Amino acid sequence: MARILINFAHPALEKSRMQRELLAMVKGMQGITFNDLYERYPDLDIDVNREQELLEKHDVILMQHPFYWYSAPAIVKQWTDLVLEHGWAYGHQGKALEGKYFTNIISTGASESAYHETGIHRFTIRQFLTPFIQTAVLCNMEYISPYVIYGVHRMDISDIKEAAQEYRRVLEGLRDDKFEPSALLQVPNMNQILQLPSPTQ
Repeated sequence: MARILINFAHPALEKSRMQRELLAMVKGMQGITFNDLYERYPDLDIDVNREQELLEKHDVILMQHPFYWYSAPAIVKQWTDLVLEHGWAYGHQGKALEGKYFTNIISTGASESAYHETGIHRFTIRQFLTPFIQTAVLCNMEYISPYVIYGVHRMDISDIKEAAQEYRRVLEGLRDDKFEPSALLQVPNMNQILQLPSPTQ
């Protein structure tokens, strides 16, 4: 069983229909540690030792957040700056995260077609996530395909609940090793992993 850490960041959770529903689905799941960064550090004063210990104890690190201004809420940058220290996460002696898996779990207001060279945002989500991808590489981790929920602004409550249920199924598959790691590198979005045959089939 893979040990999964979800580092969650949303500065205005009460305004989010999608992220509130995702949280309701995943909180309390066995084999998954839920770490709400804004709840724990409202003043952005990150406990580096605690966060590093959490990272060391888990195999899969998921950064779950809304897609804010083509990136993540401010605390994610603060967390990255302080926790991923030279000599611990990267550098000649920095091997603490070697072999772990890392990715983003994000929701966007716009549709998938908006994140295209001909769309309003001009670049793909994968291109916008390049800093996270390179962070994983620098820290000797494997960046697996992100989980992206597009078009949240146009979803009704039934769509949101369905998206949350699908997310839970993906997390269960990750937790229970139902997905080959190589498959998580091949699909554009982790959402599509449910469409692939499991390694036991």
